[in-house]
Amino acid sequence: MFEQTFKNIDDVLHKDAGCGSELDYVEQSSWVLFLKYLDDLERERESAASLSGTEYKPILSKKYRWGVWAMPRKADGEIDHHAALSGDDLIDFVNGKLFPYLAKFKTSAESTDTIEYKIGEIFGEIKNKVQSGYALREVVNLVDELRFQTSTQKHEMSHLYEDKIKNMGNAGRNGGEYYTPRPLIRAIVEVVNPKIGETVYDAAAGSAGFLVEAFDHIKAPKNNGGRKLTVKQMRALQKQTLYGKEKKSMAFIIGTMNMILHGVEAPNIVHSNTLTESINPHYSPSL
Repeated sequence: MFEQTFKNIDDVLHKDAGCGSELDYVEQSSWVLFLKYLDDLERERESAASLSGTEYKPILSKKYRWGVWAMPRKADGEIDHHAALSGDDLIDFVNGKLFPYLAKFKTSAESTDTIEYKIGEIFGEIKNKVQSGYALREVVNLVDELRFQTSTQKHEMSHLYEDKIKNMGNAGRNGGEYYTPRPLIRAIVEVVNPKIGETVYDAAAGSAGFLVEAFDHIKAPKNNGGRKLTVKQMRALQKQTLYGKEKKSMAFIIGTMNMILHGVEAPNIVHSNTLTESINPHYSPSL
């Protein structure tokens, strides 16, 4: 079902005047997917807080949450089509209110290793290219069918997203520069054999395939003497192990999204050109 939904999303974007290639399809579906993922994450956190008897403070203000602007529902759970934005109203809201609101998280987040900071980074870089509000409404409706609530769903979603990136790499133009074939990545990671406690750095991360594979490799019990990582080790893997830099805006967005879908909540990918930066902190190039 998820695979057909992805194909349907591409079909809708293909007909929109603002999206002219596979690269655009991946980029534009990414930001919608991210907001649906974020909504499911918020629901998961709310449920956990309710079970523990603690109060949960949502990341997003109410009017910017998926269930309000994207998929408002009636008391019986049915979609409220009268309240759901569409056409010019949807485009005006996304471009004029939603994106500026989300971009501000970069300056208001407590630290760079939080999901809030990543929200700000993503929406400070990406632009909505979908010109038709009716096409965007179709995409939103399709994305709402996807679920990020169970480990099985997240696993399937991450693999489907990898397939989209692969298609982007095969689409001609400059798409291939963002994608390295997964068998090659896996072979290199197996040889390097990164362990928990070490750091992995990709100076030209692209779609983050190497970082994703390193993440899966490090957390696999077979690479840790048959044992699962402890909570402390998983926290270190999430926040202090995987690092990358990427020059191109679109690749930065896609790489960040790829890591998030694979389970890295706040990827340490920086939008920067490695070749313009000195690794020697005491070096000052003369002009």
